[in-house]
Amino acid sequence: MSRPAARSRATRSCWSSRRCASTDRATQPQGSSVSRYQPRPLQFARFSPQEMQARARALREHLQRRRTVRHFSSEPIPDGVLEDAIACAASAPSGANQQPWTFVVVRDPDTKAKLRHAAEEEERQSYGGRMSKEWLHELEPLGTTWEKPHITEAPALIIPFEQVWGRTEDGQRVKHYYAAESIGIAVGFLLAALHHAGLASLTHTPSPMKFLRELLGRPENERPFVLIPVGLPAPGAMVPDISRKPLDEVMILR
Repeated sequence: MSRPAARSRATRSCWSSRRCASTDRATQPQGSSVSRYQPRPLQFARFSPQEMQARARALREHLQRRRTVRHFSSEPIPDGVLEDAIACAASAPSGANQQPWTFVVVRDPDTKAKLRHAAEEEERQSYGGRMSKEWLHELEPLGTTWEKPHITEAPALIIPFEQVWGRTEDGQRVKHYYAAESIGIAVGFLLAALHHAGLASLTHTPSPMKFLRELLGRPENERPFVLIPVGLPAPGAMVPDISRKPLDEVMILR
C-alpha cells in the first residue's frame, strides 16, 4: 500500500490546512496584509444537456443496485482497489479543507478476530437489553443478531476515524470544524467508490465503538466513525427483501 503510506506521511506532516496556515502566519511579518487565499483556474468538464441527463440516470440506476451485504466470500480483493476507493473518499469536501479523517485498512486475520470478539461482546449486551424494544422491532426486517461473522469473513475491513482535533507542528491543539459532517460525506464517497469497483460492503456501527481505537492503536484525537467489511458476496448470499422510499417522499421542490 505504497500510495496511502506516502499520503499518510504527508498527512502527519500537516494534519489540516489550518495546521499549515498557522506555520505560514508565523513566518509573516506582524501587520502583514498578505492574503492566504491563492486561487487557481477551475478545471471543470461540461456536458450537453442530453449527456447530463444520461449520466445522471446511469449513476442513479447504478447506485440503486447497491445492497448492504452481510455474507462475504474469502476471495481476495485485487491490488490497488481499496487504495483507489479510499483516495476517492479522501477527495470529499471538508470543513475549512481540514480533511479530518484517517482510514484504517485491516486484512490481518488475528486483528479481525480480535475486532469481531470485541464487537460481539458489545452487540451481545445491546441485543440483550441495552437496545429498546422499538429499536429491536425496527431491526427485525433486516434479520440481524449480535453475531457478526462478516468481520472475520470479509477479506478486508475499513475503519474510518474522525479526527476531532489536530495539532500544529509545534504541538498546539487545533480545532477541527464540522469534522463529523466531513467524514460522513467522505464515507458516502467511499461506499460509492467500493460499489463502482464491484465490491460489496456493510456499514456496521457497534455501540459503543471505543474498542476500535484501542485495538487499532489510534491516537486520542481520533474517534471511530463506522466499521466497513469489504469484499465480494459469498456464493448464494441473501439480502433482506426491503425497498427504498420513492423519490416523491424524499424530495421537495419549492
